[in-house]
Amino acid sequence: MATSHKERVNVEGHQLTLTNLGKILYPETGTTKAEVLEYYATVAPFLIPAAADRPATRKRWVHGVGTPSDPGQMFFQKNLDNSAPSWVQRVTIQHSDHSNVYPLVNNLATLTWLAQIAALEIHVPQWQVDADGTMLPPDRLVLDLDPGPGTGLPECVEVAKLARSILQDIGLDPVPVTSGSKGIHLYAGLDGTGKWEQVSAFAHELARSLEADHPDLIVSDMKKTLRKGKVLVDWSQNSGNKTTIVPYSLRGRAHPMVAAPRTWRELVSPDLEHLDFTAVMKRVKEGKDPFAAVAAARSGQAPAHPSIRDENDDGGSRGARDLHRAAGVTAVGGTAVERNPLNPRLAKYVDKRDPNRTPEPFPAVEHHRRSRAPQEDAEPHPPGGIFVIQEHHARRFHLDFRLEHNGVLASWALPRGVPDTPAKNHLAVQTEDHPMEYAQFTGIIPKGEYGAGTVSIWDSGEFECEKWRDGKEVIATLTGKPGGGLHGTRRFALIHTGESPSQWLIHLMKDSPGHHKVILPEAPGGGESAAGPVPDYPPMLATAGTAGDVAAGEWLFELKWDGFRAIVTRSNGKIRLTSRAGNDMTATYPELADPHYWPDNDFVADGEIVALGKNGRPSFELLQKRMNLFKPGDVERARAAVPVQLMVFDLLWDAGSDGGANLVPLPLRERRERLAAFHARHTVKGSPIHLSEVLEHDLDDLLASASELGLEGVMAKRADSRYLPGRRSRSWIKLKLERMQEVVIGGWRPGSGERQGTIGALLVGIPDGDKLRYAGRVGTGFKDWQLRDILQRLKDLERPDSPFHDIPSEDAATAHWVAPELVGEVTFGDWTSSSRMRHPVWRGWRPDKAPEDVHREP
Repeated sequence: MATSHKERVNVEGHQLTLTNLGKILYPETGTTKAEVLEYYATVAPFLIPAAADRPATRKRWVHGVGTPSDPGQMFFQKNLDNSAPSWVQRVTIQHSDHSNVYPLVNNLATLTWLAQIAALEIHVPQWQVDADGTMLPPDRLVLDLDPGPGTGLPECVEVAKLARSILQDIGLDPVPVTSGSKGIHLYAGLDGTGKWEQVSAFAHELARSLEADHPDLIVSDMKKTLRKGKVLVDWSQNSGNKTTIVPYSLRGRAHPMVAAPRTWRELVSPDLEHLDFTAVMKRVKEGKDPFAAVAAARSGQAPAHPSIRDENDDGGSRGARDLHRAAGVTAVGGTAVERNPLNPRLAKYVDKRDPNRTPEPFPAVEHHRRSRAPQEDAEPHPPGGIFVIQEHHARRFHLDFRLEHNGVLASWALPRGVPDTPAKNHLAVQTEDHPMEYAQFTGIIPKGEYGAGTVSIWDSGEFECEKWRDGKEVIATLTGKPGGGLHGTRRFALIHTGESPSQWLIHLMKDSPGHHKVILPEAPGGGESAAGPVPDYPPMLATAGTAGDVAAGEWLFELKWDGFRAIVTRSNGKIRLTSRAGNDMTATYPELADPHYWPDNDFVADGEIVALGKNGRPSFELLQKRMNLFKPGDVERARAAVPVQLMVFDLLWDAGSDGGANLVPLPLRERRERLAAFHARHTVKGSPIHLSEVLEHDLDDLLASASELGLEGVMAKRADSRYLPGRRSRSWIKLKLERMQEVVIGGWRPGSGERQGTIGALLVGIPDGDKLRYAGRVGTGFKDWQLRDILQRLKDLERPDSPFHDIPSEDAATAHWVAPELVGEVTFGDWTSSSRMRHPVWRGWRPDKAPEDVHREP
């Protein structure tokens, strides 16, 4: 694009001339002014609330930021130029000996104008102004964690966690922002009742306290001579005369980095890095705004100036589209929406919540994406609508069951979860109606607020309504998402008990289309368990994480067994072993399916099949010799050479339990107690069935011990987590000691030398649409017998063309392509910038996984 290119655009009703759109403002990356304009248009909905009504100081790089060896000239501006458009909102601030006129970044038009004049960095104070330009009390506190020589982001993270602990003790929940430069900014929203002198004094005292407690890590004095090997906690930016770069602002550095708000989960990741503008644009497009809670922390007053959310301004979306067209990108989608009046059914919801303190959708200030007129006088019989069932880790764990009804979500709390069998009803407590927006809500409701805790979606979809009698009865058939907690379609009845208005029962109808039991051959004189049909449970799945993910809350720890997952079911006297993918493994592992080793009542248990080496440690390599065997002779020979054990760690159904058969809704701690009693009911000497113990030790000690023993890692599970069949959850975190990745094989290269006639390397990838994203080649870790086995399997799957989206020509040379049907597992060092694995080493096949189950591990 030529640098002289001009474009006349209309942004929010204001005419702007955008010039030199092809001009390179960041030479090292080739980032142009058009891309800068596109970035600020994309992040405007998040940046503007963080900057609104705050006098803005700007840093401009008219000729670009230059390079480290030849930095561009920077202009620092407080006063607004006389050439500034008249429509730019401004405020005059009186200083001790002079006054300055500052712009207010309150709309997309102003942000676009600033980008046009190459004002790349925007800095604001921690206070706002009212309509008369009067300085208001500060509504947020900021700490600038600045790493000194010899320190970096990891040390800043440690300081951030220490500061967070203190701030949470006084009721503040800070949000971290990786500054895009060196360190971390820590923001906390305030109620706007204190003077800046008080806030500044508090921040100073907080910095001194942190330094006193951690003198080897933290310094609060600004002297550069004191900062070597330490992190400076700069408290001074809370002064009424100081500013800090606004979240989502670009940085005027060699690379277009951003002051990017982050989640605490991200912050404790060992892979934490500063983010550039492309990464932040992607996050914003996904709707991720960790800074929203701080940006919304007002003093109870409405904004003094129009903002991007102004309901009377319908030009915003047109302006954004014009701006994106000028920048040479696709127009922004969406149209202006009108705000609906508050549905009277939501009055209780509004009364229970403060929009400044909770991230939950608030109908008084949010646009309704969907609304149906309430029908107060009639008793409606709607055909159905949307539903959501949310997992709510509040003071006591429960599920929230919500059905669309007359423009709101009618809601019930289910303390025992959704019933899995018609034989037993569960309590349902009707709660206040929720806004339709709540169907998409996930997040953390802060401590001290109504419903405080973590909310996630258990399942969602649409329902067909057969009957709806307000306050009496609801019958509906719900169809959930693939992999959701309902596992398909279920038909429920909600019945009011006639006691208190909130007291209901929820019942799973017997003719529910999706309800089924495990199909097994009947034993002589068989029949269903007295507790009802035994459900078919797919296993709950864990999420990869770090120790930081389990720093808060109560967690139970177990060793991570290096084997194959198995659901064990006893029904009608027969034992069946089922893989994660739902395949029957009973014939492959007959020693584990021997009823002699199990209690004689119907049950469903969850565990891991392992093969132990000579040192008594699980060996994934040995286990490979037992898989995919079905002929009795092959199984018996392998069984004699490689016996297996089953480590049982959960109990989902137990007809012999005094507390009821279905244990899935119970918290993990109670399920573990039931499992211990279950295991103790029937112990046989020499049994291959073992209880996976909960380890009462410090996590760091457990990880160190697992490393010394050569184990895979540690499993961490929330003590209050219910079992979520078939769902991946962050209530279970796998803490691995080395990086592992499941991969799909897409090809192989012939070997040479000692490997002549076999495999030289496997070409592997990760599913991405209808093909694989290339992840590298695996050439080590194979045993001779494995090479022959692999070659035989792959020859049956050969195809003429590559299954990869892209693969380097040097890796594709001499390659034999195969259909991407087989899954294996590798260990590796790290990911390269081109998304390839460094030094991958083969571990073995994963017959329990399908290609569609494979994803890149975080």
